[in-house]
Amino acid sequence: MRQGGTGYQRIVADISARIASGELAPGDRVPSTRALTQQWGVAMATATKALTALRQDGLVRPVPGVGTVVAAPGSPGTATASRRTARDHGGATDRTRLVRTAMALANDDGLAGLSMRRLATELGVPTMSLYRLIRGKEHLIIMMADEAVGELTVPRAAPGQWRPFLEQVARDQWRLYRRYPWLAGAISMTRPQVAPRLLALADHMLGALAPYGLDPSTLLNAHLTVFGVVRGLAVNIEPELQAERDTGLTADEWTDTQEGALRILLNSGRYPAMAALMANDIPLELDRLFEFTLQRLLDGLAPVLDAGR
Repeated sequence: MRQGGTGYQRIVADISARIASGELAPGDRVPSTRALTQQWGVAMATATKALTALRQDGLVRPVPGVGTVVAAPGSPGTATASRRTARDHGGATDRTRLVRTAMALANDDGLAGLSMRRLATELGVPTMSLYRLIRGKEHLIIMMADEAVGELTVPRAAPGQWRPFLEQVARDQWRLYRRYPWLAGAISMTRPQVAPRLLALADHMLGALAPYGLDPSTLLNAHLTVFGVVRGLAVNIEPELQAERDTGLTADEWTDTQEGALRILLNSGRYPAMAALMANDIPLELDRLFEFTLQRLLDGLAPVLDAGR
């Protein structure tokens, strides 16, 4: 822990101490750059440097749509813990170990940062040896998606209780996308991948909705609407993490850097509705947006599913 110092070091020492004492627990939000500038009377660059130092120390991590939060020890997204678990699992390079290592790499650097060469290096094997287990990166990504979906425990649908069932399924899928930010982009809506667990999930959903008297087209569309809306929101998670990796700024920190230019536009009078909204300083949080969207989605499906009871 840093002690004393001036500028960003004082901020780092203070937040580090609050984390060490338990005042800030894993998952708790830490002050944004804007809040730090106000609390400590420092420039935006100093506040940003402090949060960057805390991230480099592994004490905090960015969460898209939420902000910077206290990191749990060995939490997903901290490269060494997740990759070491996959690398040390067993003595030989088997398919499960290979897929799990690829998932950890994708969690850290996104699908774009995943390559067969890098995967082989992480496993400590020649690149060509991987092709004895997988056909290539496209096949690997399908296997990764299938492995991730296998972590879902799909609830049973009680008779007539379609709404609690769909709520639970949607929330479980959202949490899975949060756990694996690359997953939403790996699953295709228009070209479904042939993968056992993905097919099992679709089959379970269709089976649960089948008793509501829907014609085949409506049944398929109801299933795909729920699946597609959750996935559609989740595709924003990985690009935000990539932007954070590229710039070193969380979404809140990046928005703070744009405040001056945005204020000029809002003060021009050409965007009165947006100016009135921005005056309330409402944060954009993906989790809150997901919950709002889910309830409106289920409200819209209610006339269709209730009619078939």
